[in-house]
Amino acid sequence: MWPGSNGCAISGACLCLTRPSARAVERGGGSGVFKRRVRRGWLTWLSHFFYPPGGWGRAASYVAHRLRRLPDTPEKIARGFAAGVFVSFTPFFGFHFLCAALANVFVRGNLLASLLGTFVGNPLTFPLIATASLETGAWLTGTRASFGFRHVVDAFGNASVELWRNVKALFTADVPHWESLLGFYDTVFFPYLVGGLLPGIAAAVVGYLIARPVIAAYQKRRRRKLAEKWARLKLRHQPDGSDVLLPNGNGADARGTGSDDDLR
Repeated sequence: MWPGSNGCAISGACLCLTRPSARAVERGGGSGVFKRRVRRGWLTWLSHFFYPPGGWGRAASYVAHRLRRLPDTPEKIARGFAAGVFVSFTPFFGFHFLCAALANVFVRGNLLASLLGTFVGNPLTFPLIATASLETGAWLTGTRASFGFRHVVDAFGNASVELWRNVKALFTADVPHWESLLGFYDTVFFPYLVGGLLPGIAAAVVGYLIARPVIAAYQKRRRRKLAEKWARLKLRHQPDGSDVLLPNGNGADARGTGSDDDLR
């Protein structure tokens, strides 16, 4: 026990030191590791998907920050980013990460950059991407494009439910029905897939042309700052005249300070 203190004060201080904050408890900094005490519901997760807690500006700046600091050459990072941007124009929703990783193999880019590139496709840009892809696909395939983005969302949602139902029917006594999925493929999925090629390639080229010089300039500036910092550290630890030991007349060592008469 400390002098002038009591056990209650010490125990209270210990409780204050060990008690996690409310933010730490919410993030999982309590008793469990990498776990949340207060689990986020699916409504919260869905709202954060459409609007991140820090806003879309902060999310975009975070992606750009991570992209610039990747430990690779600007060429490979730009290639990977372009692959992710291209995949964002494909109708393989839910598999964009996997498709980006596969596309990155062909372009020989940076894997993490390709995953970051898929964030170009987000709830803010998907209406534009879907409209451009479907309009282009309808023009190339000769199908009608009188449906809007709302119809596309409903079509993909219904197709996902129908596909899951047919997959379960393969292992049960139910009979799978593929007619609606075939209609979805002919009217929505295939035009989207074909139509997304041209705008996807154009967006990937633009992303590559923007990312490569920006990343190269950032890495050059970062190397220059590190070199300047290293030079300052070397200069700080470099010995000066006061640290040099000179022999004196008594056989002992004397520091190199004082006038010339002291050294004679």
